[in-house]
Amino acid sequence: MDLLTPPPDLYGRPRADGFMRFITAFADRYSPALGGPLLRRNPRRPLSRPTPSLHLVVTERRRLAADVVELSFADPSGGPLPGWQPGAHLRLALPSGRERHYSLSGDPADRTTYRIAVRRLPEGGGGSVEVHDTLHPGTRLTARRPRNGFAFCAEPTVLLLAGGIGITPLLPMAREARRHGLDWRLVHVGRSADTLPYADELRALDPRRVVLRTDDEHGGAPTGAELLAHAPRGAAVYCCGPAPMLTAVQRALDGSPAASLHFERFGAAPVTGGEPFAVRLGADGPTLDVPADRSALDVLREARPGLPYSCHQGFCGTCEVRVLAGSPDHRDRRLTPEQRAAGALLPCVSRAAEGETLVLDLQ
Repeated sequence: MDLLTPPPDLYGRPRADGFMRFITAFADRYSPALGGPLLRRNPRRPLSRPTPSLHLVVTERRRLAADVVELSFADPSGGPLPGWQPGAHLRLALPSGRERHYSLSGDPADRTTYRIAVRRLPEGGGGSVEVHDTLHPGTRLTARRPRNGFAFCAEPTVLLLAGGIGITPLLPMAREARRHGLDWRLVHVGRSADTLPYADELRALDPRRVVLRTDDEHGGAPTGAELLAHAPRGAAVYCCGPAPMLTAVQRALDGSPAASLHFERFGAAPVTGGEPFAVRLGADGPTLDVPADRSALDVLREARPGLPYSCHQGFCGTCEVRVLAGSPDHRDRRLTPEQRAAGALLPCVSRAAEGETLVLDLQ
């Protein structure tokens, strides 16, 4: 029997079975109809609808350390806030229009309040100065729902390493570790005692498990080996701090008792493996050279100071621009293949091959 011949009668009679003829005729008409415009189904998942922004109000402001303030936010209507896990950050839309990411430092079990801590950086991009100068109790602003690129996996044995303001994502992890009865340690380092935020809260968690170490008392910054010496054998290490601290910990990891390392930067990562290339502002605009050791975003902001940015690490999408011509080397952790194919680029981390010129939709 071939595929074009109806099957014989189910009872062996020398004629086609009526029921099977009906099924065959129905299939011949129904199957092509599935490809019609009104019935065609996209095999890919549809794009999700944009998540509405959160409306928040500043409910409390307090000084934590030298040049560090803590802000608490709530829903103006008094409703519950979206849940989050240790390591999550909040993307705030500041009154000026700047968008900045700040790690949540409160308790995930508290659905009424978000807490962040911000160190004032006069030489930064202006976001921290604006937070210090303009956000006071009663100020209303919007934010994106918490996202997490530094998730806490709650391994049985944990070492938390914080440098300065890097304590903000690690404090909720310490609370979570204590809540689950994990074997945990936390080391918080900084220049001096008055620069360490949340020192009292850390001591209150468990003074036997918390080490506060300052450079002025120990003759300088700790080495990576010194920090990792606090790790029990097989510990998972979570580290957040300035680039030199992260580099030192990464280099010392193999010689330490620790088994794994999770880390988050609160600044841009050093450019590695970069080649010099160029970006052009529009089809007829100026061409800017991007050195091998600088990001395209830094170069672009010198020509266009108002260009928005936030995380500097390729996951928030704030600095997204569109490529009109050229072949980018995408290094972000956010854009989908479809978005990249449509020309999207995150210049904070993405680059191009040596000698390549990327034409951007910027005037």
